[in-house]
Amino acid sequence: MKTILLIEDNKELRQNTAEILELAGYKVLSAENGKIGVELAFSHAPDLIVCDIMMPELDGYGVLYMLSKNSSTSSIPFIFLTARSEKNDLRKGMEMGADDYLTKPFDDLELLKVVEIRLKKTETLKTHLSSTAESVNSFIESVASSANIKLTSDDREIHSYKKKQLLYSEGKRPVAVYFVINGKIKTYKKNEFDKELITGLHTAGDFIGYTAMLEDTTHKETAEIIEDAELMIIPKTDFMQLINTDLQVSKIFIKLLAKNVAENEEKLLTIAYQSLRKKVAIGILEVLDKFKIKQDSKPELNISRQDLSHIIGVANESLVRTLGDFKMEKLIDLKEGKIIILEENKLRNFLY
Repeated sequence: MKTILLIEDNKELRQNTAEILELAGYKVLSAENGKIGVELAFSHAPDLIVCDIMMPELDGYGVLYMLSKNSSTSSIPFIFLTARSEKNDLRKGMEMGADDYLTKPFDDLELLKVVEIRLKKTETLKTHLSSTAESVNSFIESVASSANIKLTSDDREIHSYKKKQLLYSEGKRPVAVYFVINGKIKTYKKNEFDKELITGLHTAGDFIGYTAMLEDTTHKETAEIIEDAELMIIPKTDFMQLINTDLQVSKIFIKLLAKNVAENEEKLLTIAYQSLRKKVAIGILEVLDKFKIKQDSKPELNISRQDLSHIIGVANESLVRTLGDFKMEKLIDLKEGKIIILEENKLRNFLY
């Protein structure tokens, strides 16, 4: 049973609307003002929120603002209730990120139709957006159909790339967003001394190349294939139509972007404050976790020392020396260029 949070200060309208929704099979949480509504949203995480604009304590704008700043509530579909005389207020609400609106007075069918459409679209996003090419393509088609968007092609093109092939280069304009079907890709920057710093590792299920497109800038990094890969290419025109036409799709990609930013911030803190041994241990485990290496036997990392040193942010000589120490301590083994992890738990529990 889907849960709907109804925030409305008019008691009669609140009770009537709640009754309609309950008769349609929804569970309804009711709030008489914005402050109570925010508290209920944080504690119950409803599937959808219907909220009046003009209310005491905290108005609808304040509710939407507070919920959009919290990761647990930012993606909940949000429908504004507004009087016919509040068109300017409505425009402001939609600009702030509301998904839809209802103009008071509204009839039962109008209410239920708007609610059903929003819930169905949310389910579409949850159902289709997983880590396979088929699900991503199905997701795009479903969103395009519901929003009546004309795409440049019915199927996203899938291309194969060889090791060391560049996907895009720093300073170039973006032409597409890439979804990784299989293989491994690194993104990196170079400083004025031509020293390479790896900014990200990407594998199956990752989207890459969208940051520059969202910011309408050139790429700030270079993407290079480090293991033969297959990528689904989403043309710039399709991607921008999806982003600009449907708010809920935008929220998904923005959350992905925010996740990458948080990961990079954490990596920078690690580089700044941790010891060399701990940096190397964390770097090894980062590659292990990122590439989801099978645990049937002792995990093996097939990555060049140079790439690993760039990921960790240490000199290659320091990395090689530390790996040698780890081998002597029987934490890892080194064979034919591969790093074989013998004591994963000990690496994860480094205290120095």
